[in-house]
Amino acid sequence: MHGEESLLNDIGLSIVFATVLSHVARILKQPLILGYIIGGALLGQEMGFSLVTNEASIELISEIGLILLLFIIGLEINLSELAKMGKAMFLLGSLQFTLSVAFILSVFPYLGLPIGKEKFDLLYIAVALSLSSTLIVVKLLQDKVEINTLSGKLTVGVLVFQDIWAILFMGVQPNLNNPEILKILASIAKIFAILVLSFTLSKYLLARVYKACANSPELILLTSIMWCFVTCGVAGQVGLSKEMGALVAGMSIAAFPYGADVISKLIGIRDFFVTLFFVALGLKVPLPSLEVIVISFAIIFLMFFVRLITIAPVVISLKKGVRNGILTSLNLAQISEFSLVIMALGAGFDHITGQLKAVILTATIIASVLSTYIIMFNHPIAAVFARILGKFGISDQSQEEKSADGAHGHASGHGDGEVRDIIILGYFRIARAIVHYILDLTPSLAKRIIIADYNPAFKDELTEQGFRWAYADLAHPDSLTHIGLHDASLVICTISDSFLKGTNNARLLATLNKLAPNAKVILTSDEPEDAKKLVSTGAHKVIVPGVITGEFLYDYLTNSLRKV
Repeated sequence: MHGEESLLNDIGLSIVFATVLSHVARILKQPLILGYIIGGALLGQEMGFSLVTNEASIELISEIGLILLLFIIGLEINLSELAKMGKAMFLLGSLQFTLSVAFILSVFPYLGLPIGKEKFDLLYIAVALSLSSTLIVVKLLQDKVEINTLSGKLTVGVLVFQDIWAILFMGVQPNLNNPEILKILASIAKIFAILVLSFTLSKYLLARVYKACANSPELILLTSIMWCFVTCGVAGQVGLSKEMGALVAGMSIAAFPYGADVISKLIGIRDFFVTLFFVALGLKVPLPSLEVIVISFAIIFLMFFVRLITIAPVVISLKKGVRNGILTSLNLAQISEFSLVIMALGAGFDHITGQLKAVILTATIIASVLSTYIIMFNHPIAAVFARILGKFGISDQSQEEKSADGAHGHASGHGDGEVRDIIILGYFRIARAIVHYILDLTPSLAKRIIIADYNPAFKDELTEQGFRWAYADLAHPDSLTHIGLHDASLVICTISDSFLKGTNNARLLATLNKLAPNAKVILTSDEPEDAKKLVSTGAHKVIVPGVITGEFLYDYLTNSLRKV
């Protein structure tokens, strides 16, 4: 009874401290994970008040949290969606991890750091630094409304592939002490066998169970957790880790239509067990020495450099754009929670030293804080890197556009004899709708239009349709000088302040008034009050999408009522 009370008290204290510290993290605009880990550290013996000292409780909390965390991560790995990403995404996801691991394995021994000397240390360092944090990245990109941009999609795609690589590594972890090729191949074969078995049972048996209990959320929740622990047990019986089984269980549910429903039912307990896992990590955090902190910063710098050299060049070579390559690299510049899982398992297998585990954990915490600001200011940072690369001839601009720089009056013709006096700034949802209507109703108008955007992904498509694509970064006036603004009769920006990065419509209007003095300028605003201010400062017209939608719905509603 005493043991049960102790466990209950420990879990209660874990939730209280995690909640309080995560509120502090929220106020300071830091990742909530940081609050969970610090909360655990304050509870433990190493850095805190020694409120939770029962090693058995700590291990139990950690194991339960870890298994359910990996189950939930597995639920978000949809293999069918992965197959739809195309060859370019497959190439990027494959090369990012393999190039990162190869580079770190080759370079790390020459850095002179006092870690990585033991048998498996270097391998674990390479794998840990090659994985990025899904929890942090997805949350921050959603907050910035960038998850559906090209760089956001590339970022999420890489994260999915990283999870797959982590699964494969976890499959061979138990055999690293005796790395015979036959045993490693046997482990991989077991992974695929469990995948096939779990996917088959999920499709033909679990689907019927879910359908039968569709009206009972409690049964769906219990069935999902049961499936998780059954798969964990099977994985343990065949010599794989239980954590590996939890991942496979989640993936086997996510692959089918009822996966989304299961995820919605599990959201309630997901954060609870995520919290327990990271609190348990914090409980084990030793007080970092100055040496550990210095090594951690060196590792973070290496991780950041590796992200840039393994992601940006691949994205650029795939013709997805220089800026998108840099943005994707910046978005992924942190160390994954998966890395902590792998390090925890590695410590359990006696593969790594306690010092290395402490260094990676410290580096993860510091990188999480830094990553928050890197993603927050990713566009200005990317612009700086893009300008540096531009000096070496690496740019999204074509040679003909570069030669047109400084030749204001000739840019509108672009040497093809066509007068293009209508310029659309930015190619997002509204601009795409305009293009669709033009092609359907007035295709000849395309020959008068220049579409200026920083993302070259649509350049070939627009050119084939008769439009002229030009590189432009709306946050930097210098990039607008070459696109023919001086001779424009109409300039349209369809992007509101919510989506503009590094500038706003007021600053953009001031620039356009100088560069396009004879043009009518049409802008887009989120609020009617802002629209009035823009008109008063020189805009010919300002579109407010919310107002237009409201007018349409009102007309539709009143017309429908008249018919009734």
